[in-house]
Amino acid sequence: MSRILRAHTIVTLSSILAVMTALSAPVVAQTVLGGIPDNARAKTYGGGWECNKGYRESNRACITVKIPPNAFATDRSYGSGWDCRRGYLKTGESCNLLTVPKNAYLNSAGDSWKCNRGYREADESCITVKVPKNAFLTDSSYGTGWECERGFQPANDSCAAIEIPKNAYLSASANGWKCERGYRPTRNACVAVKVPKNGYFVDISYGNGWKCDRGFKPVNETCIALQLPPNAHIDFSGDSWDCSPPYRKRDDRCITQ
Repeated sequence: MSRILRAHTIVTLSSILAVMTALSAPVVAQTVLGGIPDNARAKTYGGGWECNKGYRESNRACITVKIPPNAFATDRSYGSGWDCRRGYLKTGESCNLLTVPKNAYLNSAGDSWKCNRGYREADESCITVKVPKNAFLTDSSYGTGWECERGFQPANDSCAAIEIPKNAYLSASANGWKCERGYRPTRNACVAVKVPKNGYFVDISYGNGWKCDRGFKPVNETCIALQLPPNAHIDFSGDSWDCSPPYRKRDDRCITQ
């Protein structure tokens, strides 16, 4: 008797559930479909709707996208709704064939072209790169298309040898020179750096090429010792002084506040 009762209860609940589903289904369908225009669908995520492929939104409606020859429909609901095929360029409402000159190829996007190696762009065409002596071909399609070998520098349409003065060497960039350590550049030569007493050589291309030891300051071509007043100390620069707290500097003295 209990089994019959349980079965009857299950059937009753199932019937009630079916009736509730049937009553609520039309209401949901009307709510979703009522605000969606023809040739559109509800968005998968979030609320609202979007036009089907081949249609685009206009005044809360989905109108047919007019796709010109050599174009294809996109999934974008904005813009024209179509893009040109590879090798064609959009011009107004049409797609025109992109003319690729001789010795060139379409780029990866298919909307422009590049010259083959050994050629460079000039007046919408690709002309042969003329590589001068002591130069090599580059992969660049702009500019001259060539670079000078190490130890040479461009001079008009040729490569001229870099004249390296005595006590100098070819720089890492290979388009100039630098002085050996202990020398500094002056015009087109390298002159020896004369380091004064109480000074040391610094490897920089500007200035006199030396600095004074800590506690000395440069005066003309020499390094003279600092004269510190009472209650003073050598500052961070090493070639001047400052007063120790609570003293403050006034002229060449350290005075109290």
